[in-house]
Amino acid sequence: MQTASKKVINGWAMYDWANSVYNLVITTTFFPIYFTTITHSDANGDNVSFFGRTFVNSALYDYSMAAAFILAALLSPILSSIADTRGNKKRYLMLFTWLGGLSCCALYNFTGPNPNVEYGAIFFILATLGYCGGLVFYNSYLPEIASIEDRDRISAKGFAMGYIGSVLLQLIGFALVVVKPFGIDGGMPVRITFLLTGLWWIGFAQITFLRLPASKATIQQHSASALTEGFRELKKVYAQVRMMPVLKRFLRGFFFYSMGVQTVMMAATIFGSQELGLPADRLIMAVVAIQIVAVLGAWGIAKLSGKFGNLPVLMVVVILWVVICLIGYRMQTATDFYTLAVAVGLVMGGVQSLSRSTYAKLMPETEDTASFFSYYDVVEKLSIAIGMITFGYIHELTGSMRNSVLALIAFFAIGLVWLYAALQKQKRMTAGS
Repeated sequence: MQTASKKVINGWAMYDWANSVYNLVITTTFFPIYFTTITHSDANGDNVSFFGRTFVNSALYDYSMAAAFILAALLSPILSSIADTRGNKKRYLMLFTWLGGLSCCALYNFTGPNPNVEYGAIFFILATLGYCGGLVFYNSYLPEIASIEDRDRISAKGFAMGYIGSVLLQLIGFALVVVKPFGIDGGMPVRITFLLTGLWWIGFAQITFLRLPASKATIQQHSASALTEGFRELKKVYAQVRMMPVLKRFLRGFFFYSMGVQTVMMAATIFGSQELGLPADRLIMAVVAIQIVAVLGAWGIAKLSGKFGNLPVLMVVVILWVVICLIGYRMQTATDFYTLAVAVGLVMGGVQSLSRSTYAKLMPETEDTASFFSYYDVVEKLSIAIGMITFGYIHELTGSMRNSVLALIAFFAIGLVWLYAALQKQKRMTAGS
C-alpha cells in the first residue's frame, strides 16, 4: 500500500496534538497535584473518605486511574470490533473525544474546601475512559494510512505533535497559576486549566475528523447483532495472534514493560510532591521539560530503529528504564529529580512511539485494523491497571512510594525477557525463510 497524502497524515497526527493535553494536564501534572492538595485536611491528613471507605489520597488517585483503564479494556474490544464490521470507527473516535473532553470540563466544578471526592473521581475516570477509548480508533488508522516502511516515522510524528501541543497548553496553565490574571486566585487557575483542556481536545480534534477518510465495513451483509459480530471479530483476532509467534512474544513483553513505563509517568509528580516535597510550580516545569525532551527522544529512537531494528532498540530502551527506576529509588534532592526527568523524557516518547509502530509492522495485512489495535489496547490498558494498583497498594502497605518504584523493576525485567524471545524467534524465522 501507499502512504496517504500529507494532508491526511497531518490530520491524523493532529489528534495527538488534541488529546495529549489530557495525558499531560490531567494525569501527569495539574490534576494529581490538585487532587492530593484539595483532599488533604488538618483533621485527617492524606486520608480521604470515598463512598464510605478510607484511602490514602494518592493511592485513591492510582486506583481511580486503574478503574478507568479496566473499563476501557472491557469496552474497547467490543466497540472496535463493531467499528470494523460496521465501518464507523470515526464515529466512535468522535464519541470518546466528546466524552473525554466534556469530562475534563466538568472537573472545573471539583472544588473545596470540602470537595466532593466521588464527583472528582468519577469525572476523572470518565475523562480517562474517553482518552483510552479514543486511542483505539486513532491508532487503528496508522496501518490504513501509512505503508510499512513509513510507520515508524509517522508514529513518531504523531507523538511529537502530541508533546508539542500539550506543552503549549501546559505553559498556558502554568502562566495562569503563577501570574493569576484578572484577580483569579486559589484553585481557580487550575480549574480553568481543566476547562481549557476539554475545549482544546474537542476543538483541535475537529481537524482530524474532517481529514481522516471514512473506514470500510469488513462485513457487508450482517447476519447477527452488532454485539455478536463484535465478539466474533475479537475471537478471530485472538486466533490470528496465537498463530504469529513473533507478535505473540512481543505483546507479552509489551504487557510487562508497559506496567512500568506508564506507572512511572503517571505517578512522577505525586512522587516529587510527597516524597521530595517539591513545590507545584517546579514540578510543572519539570514535566514541561520532559515533554520537550520527549520530542527529541521519539525522533531519535525512530531513527535508531531504522538502523538497528525495532526489537533490539526496544530492548535497550527497557534496560534504560530499569536504570531510571534504580536511580529514582535512591534520589533525595530536587536536582536528582530534574536530572532524572530529562532521562525519562528521552526514553518516554521513544518507547511509546516505537511500541505502536512495531505492533503495526508485526500485525498481518488486514482490514480489521480497529480490532487488531483493540487487542493491543487491551494489553496496554490491563498492564497499566495492574501497574497502578501495584504502585498504590505497595505505597499504602509500606508507607513509601520508593518501594513502589523499586517493585516496577520486576515488570521491566520480565518484559525484557519476552522482547529477547521475540527477537530470537524473528531471527530464526528469517534464517529459515
